[in-house]
Amino acid sequence: MNIFTRIIISTISIMVVSYILPGVEVASLYAGFIVAIILALLNTIVKPILIILTLPITIVTLGLFLLVINGFIVLIANHFIDGFSVSGLFTAIVFSILVSLINGLLGINRYKEKRD
Repeated sequence: MNIFTRIIISTISIMVVSYILPGVEVASLYAGFIVAIILALLNTIVKPILIILTLPITIVTLGLFLLVINGFIVLIANHFIDGFSVSGLFTAIVFSILVSLINGLLGINRYKEKRD
């Protein structure tokens, strides 16, 4: 699956979660597309640095601190994008969990394609 398809799936996930979760607002489909791109860039560049810096606390919490890191990544995206609003850290954590779940559900065919 190419990167453009993954961004489109993420955009759909972001739009669905913004309708479901109170405290998250996405102004338009274009804003959702930009959020998907920014989140992909932040997850590629910033997240590995944060994981390395917080490795001791991540080990102590048995990996649960990674949810907080995901929430911070969403809050950083919130800071950069005008049409995207998240009310707080807890909402950002729930947002990241729901987007990941929906991305997984929509991307199931990806694993089927690799096997065939």
